[in-house]
Amino acid sequence: MTALSVFFARIQVNSFVHAKCQSSSHKTYTKYNTNDEGSSSLDKGFNILETTSKILPQGLFIETVRESWNFIWRRMMTELAPQDSSGSYERPLSAFRNREIGSLEFPDEPSRYHLYLGNPCPWCHRVKLAVVLKKLEPENIGVTSLVDDPVKASRGGWIFSKNDKDPLGSYDLRELYDKLCPGYKGRCTAPLLIDKKAKKIVSNDSSDIVRMLNKAKLGKGYEETIDLYPNELASEIDATNEWVYELLNDGVYRCGFSTRQDAYNKASSDVTTGLELADKILAERDFLCGNVFTEADLRLLPTILRFDGAYSPLFRAGGVNTRIRDYPHLFAWLKRCWNMDGVEQSIDLENAVSSYYRQLFPLNPGGLLPTPISKREIGLE
Repeated sequence: MTALSVFFARIQVNSFVHAKCQSSSHKTYTKYNTNDEGSSSLDKGFNILETTSKILPQGLFIETVRESWNFIWRRMMTELAPQDSSGSYERPLSAFRNREIGSLEFPDEPSRYHLYLGNPCPWCHRVKLAVVLKKLEPENIGVTSLVDDPVKASRGGWIFSKNDKDPLGSYDLRELYDKLCPGYKGRCTAPLLIDKKAKKIVSNDSSDIVRMLNKAKLGKGYEETIDLYPNELASEIDATNEWVYELLNDGVYRCGFSTRQDAYNKASSDVTTGLELADKILAERDFLCGNVFTEADLRLLPTILRFDGAYSPLFRAGGVNTRIRDYPHLFAWLKRCWNMDGVEQSIDLENAVSSYYRQLFPLNPGGLLPTPISKREIGLE
């Protein structure tokens, strides 16, 4: 950092001696001849690289800036995603777990409970899929759609829109957490399931919420719906959930949020292993645990839907050129799931994918959004 301080001190004295600059629309430009016939004005920043060659060796300047930039980037990444000493992302545990609708504390009643879900979030998407597949209606359980806007949010990234306000009158998710759990200092995450009557948080863990929604009646009459966790498949679903989470659900995030090469290499290898394992299993059956869609499929689906648009190109999961269609049996499974009633309506795919580029600025500091990926490009139409 000392070399950088010396460098900028010298730049202040010398930069305007070696370059003619003009200001236009709050930008600095350097005039230079493009050819013998005329000249053109292009933005060359502060002309630092040309100037430093007369003061410091170019290699020293580049290494100093690179190390400084890397230090700042790692600090920002750690704020975004907690890291262990190896530079590997470690997902924090959910704060509200192991509670159950149907217990003495949380009776199984219609219209008593409310969900808060954000479209871009794969963990929220799990819960939305459970709501859709279990055919839960507003009279059974309420659902509010969150907007991802970390600039406007007081903590975390979720706020309420004017068109879908919080029934408890909160401005953002942090305010709702404060109302329901005064003094709470943890992460204000979604999905969130609350008890409106008792004004308590039931859970902010997607796995627990999905399991609860599969069992609870919430005032529904007798209507045969899909059982996401049948007793005869329970042990196989649990075992599948473990590797799906480790290799794929969490694996893609460990790729994107790694700050050391070895950590990324391990995570990327895990993702490839997970994709190959899923493809191998699905070569012999329609779904992960047999010939019926279960909780295991529900937990994998949000990750696979976001893979081609975000996890492969932005997170570099499994390498930047990996696509789901490279795994024919997994790809066939994806289309099979997509064609189930309600699945397509459970997500705004373009909004979900673009959110990663808009909001995770340490991964996309320029803020440029790629051409939106469509259902057709993924192969779903």
